[in-house]
Amino acid sequence: MDRPLQLHYPVMTLDDVELLPAGTILTTETMESLIRSLKNRPFATRPLWTSGTIAVDLERICSNPPYDQIFSDSLRKREVFEYLQQVKLVKPLLGIYDYFKTRDPYTYRHILTVFALSLLLSQDLIENRSELAMEVLSASNHDLGKICVPTAILKKTTPLSEQERQQLTHHVAAGYVLLSYYLQDPYHPAAITARDHHERRDGSGYPCGIKLSNPIVEIVGAVDVFDALITRRPYRAHSYDLRTALETLSQQADQGVLNKDIVHALIRLNRKNPRVPDDCQFSKELRGTPPPGNQYSGALHLSLNKNAK
Repeated sequence: MDRPLQLHYPVMTLDDVELLPAGTILTTETMESLIRSLKNRPFATRPLWTSGTIAVDLERICSNPPYDQIFSDSLRKREVFEYLQQVKLVKPLLGIYDYFKTRDPYTYRHILTVFALSLLLSQDLIENRSELAMEVLSASNHDLGKICVPTAILKKTTPLSEQERQQLTHHVAAGYVLLSYYLQDPYHPAAITARDHHERRDGSGYPCGIKLSNPIVEIVGAVDVFDALITRRPYRAHSYDLRTALETLSQQADQGVLNKDIVHALIRLNRKNPRVPDDCQFSKELRGTPPPGNQYSGALHLSLNKNAK
């Protein structure tokens, strides 16, 4: 690894096997040793698309507001779904989708939404087909580390305590460990995305406060925030309307927190005619209104946003 990261909590599999204990520092040697322990226990792979009701659920998400407008181009939507059908995962990772659908439907829906929207956005931003393929696998697994966060915290309706916030931030390191282990590669784009999707371009994110410059991770990170804003959350009775959400992202892009090209591409997708010129800009006049009872502080990471997920 290019930078050590210490685990504050253990990383567990769904069947309660401890991969690494709390206090472990995630060095290259630690991760390689963990991966070697799996060599004699290979797992079978299956297509994600045919697992459970994922295909039906994702079609429903893309057919209902506000995503019906974003996925209104039937040709582009079909291309997205064709890419998604190519994803194969080992059975333990597929089991995490079933876990969330049963235990935490919001996280389940959020993972699928970020998956599809990240790929749609990537069609405008990534020309290299192999990189686009890596985007698919990366976006589909970005939040799987939340199996190591108590569901009571994920579904809590009141502000999180400092300890609870620390448990929540653990999901990025946990996701990195789980994906490195099951994909047998600590440098796999999916593992890196799980670890870094809450980092920001200006270094204001977590877990390490690096200045993010990875296009795939930045796309997933921006979409992750967008979906969180426009969706009802356990701690927020009302979601952001589209305009206010896009204004919030645009502000963060202007401040150097998010990538401007990514935010502008996301704005284009939300217009009635998404195929507008590439110089699309968003008005700096703020006309949106955050929802009542909103606890979002304007920051896109947990160090400032006390109850973000």
